[in-house]
Amino acid sequence: MPDVPRQGARAAFRRWRARRPFWGGLLLALGGGWILLTEKASLKVVMHIGMQGLAGYLLPTLMALLGLLILFNPSQRLFYSITGMLVSLGTWLTSNLGGFFLGLLLGATGCCLAFGWLPDQEPRVSRRRRRKQPRSAAAAHTGAEGVEGPA
Repeated sequence: MPDVPRQGARAAFRRWRARRPFWGGLLLALGGGWILLTEKASLKVVMHIGMQGLAGYLLPTLMALLGLLILFNPSQRLFYSITGMLVSLGTWLTSNLGGFFLGLLLGATGCCLAFGWLPDQEPRVSRRRRRKQPRSAAAAHTGAEGVEGPA
């Protein structure tokens, strides 16, 4: 066995989460789940009503599916987030005012977060690590070393 230290599950999850719009996908999926939980019509009633009743279950299911797709296929996040926003807004009409506004807001917020996520950014440095960094290294990083004010 190599002498490479094993990474814990938490560290592996953090690396996985950092490479995708995690919070956007999670909020979109939670919004769809919330709207599904607020639906109270039985399947018998839904089939009697027709397409309008079916859309009340179809759109939140699609929201949850799009949230999971954002999590597990982040390369297509733009398409999924735009589609998720349209579906979230559609729940306003079909699913109890978008799950009494909460599911609609969760879905819209998640779509905005997923759409705005940039994969090429450097990972953020935590405050703890910034405090531990020596002052000279911080000055060299910002390029402030050797710069003098007007004389």
